[in-house]
Amino acid sequence: MRTGSTTPRKVVTLTAVAALGAALLAGCADDSGGDDAGGKTVITVGTFGVFGYQQAGLYKEYEKLHPGVKIKENVIERNDAYYPQLLTHLAAGSGLSDIQAIEVGNINEVVTTQADKFEDLSKAEGVDKSRWLDWKWAQATAEDGRTVGLGTDIGPTAICYRKDLFGKAGLPTDRDEVGKLWAGDWQKYVDTGADYRKKAPKGTVFMDSAAGLFNAVTNGYAQRYYDGQGKLIYRNSPAVKAAWSLATRAAEEKMTARLKQFEKPWDQAFANNRFATVACAPWMLGYIKEKAGAAGEDKWDVAPAPKPGNWGGSFIGVPTMAKHKAEAVKLAVWLSAPKQQAKVFAKQASIPSTPGSYELPEVKDAKNPYFGDAPTGKIFSAAAKGIPTLVIGPKDQQIMSAFTDVGILQVEQQGKSPEAGWQAALKEIESAVDG
Repeated sequence: MRTGSTTPRKVVTLTAVAALGAALLAGCADDSGGDDAGGKTVITVGTFGVFGYQQAGLYKEYEKLHPGVKIKENVIERNDAYYPQLLTHLAAGSGLSDIQAIEVGNINEVVTTQADKFEDLSKAEGVDKSRWLDWKWAQATAEDGRTVGLGTDIGPTAICYRKDLFGKAGLPTDRDEVGKLWAGDWQKYVDTGADYRKKAPKGTVFMDSAAGLFNAVTNGYAQRYYDGQGKLIYRNSPAVKAAWSLATRAAEEKMTARLKQFEKPWDQAFANNRFATVACAPWMLGYIKEKAGAAGEDKWDVAPAPKPGNWGGSFIGVPTMAKHKAEAVKLAVWLSAPKQQAKVFAKQASIPSTPGSYELPEVKDAKNPYFGDAPTGKIFSAAAKGIPTLVIGPKDQQIMSAFTDVGILQVEQQGKSPEAGWQAALKEIESAVDG
């Protein structure tokens, strides 16, 4: 599972690198690769978590197409360990893989502070920026036009829901009818929660967490915490105001399970049938299947979210200090092409960032048997086309965490007023940002 800002893979920024310092440099072997005994060029690929290239057989396929190449993948499970190590190696100019993955939560910092340390992939042979969603391409492109990474997957948002619990609460169960309940407006989603509560099956609530709702709403706006000029706007942001109002309403009206996402009680709640809905990106479907287990099969389903938004996704770039730079650029271009992205989707359910993939059978015809044969390829690719170009600032992670992990949790779990929670969040933010 590779995701954005609300998972345990918390982002560690440049300030953390100073603390890691020489210890990381001393402890990390040079992964730049070399030539093996057979005389092949070894291209190293550094990733966090599962990117799906190996699982989809893409490395073997590329090696077959290029007999003189061997690919070695260096995987660090968590981005909060991977990213500071990447920054340290970039600063040192050594220990880098030929291809390095970059998570969407870190792409702004890389673009604004590290762009000169990556190859400009907009100029690579075979790259046509029109292959990618406009907003995905823009996220990895600096003001001077340098593109530091090619988009891999994205995280368009849908709503995963329990058909059986909806039925018992007197709500529609068919995914098309469910989608109509809240089409076009997150307010309608919360209103549906109020309807669910009237006849909720004993021991259940409508949604998993107010924080999950907050993030789903804000991820559907182009500007959340920063404007297009990089100015902080979180205090008066329409996205934040709308999300805060809906999330705190859901908390105060006891529509949520009062859980923090990706912690053990949240995991257990899937198996215990605690809640009926959760905002979900494609990568979460496998997570739900794992946590809900066999008992949840064909009880969960997927419906479109009220509005398109993005939660997660990554890029692959080639450091200028890569040992096999030319070969790495060719591999990065090939791995991120629509055909290859579709193959990764078929194996990992990672929605491609290249719209051309959506018409390929691996995506277009995809159904998820665990979720009642939901046409996940169509649902998530349709959402992907409507996602706005999200402005990401250098302190996005800290600001979001202040709202979700401090302010909203105080309202949801401690019973504090929305105003008290808001002030607590602002205080936390002020200690993390300048101004």
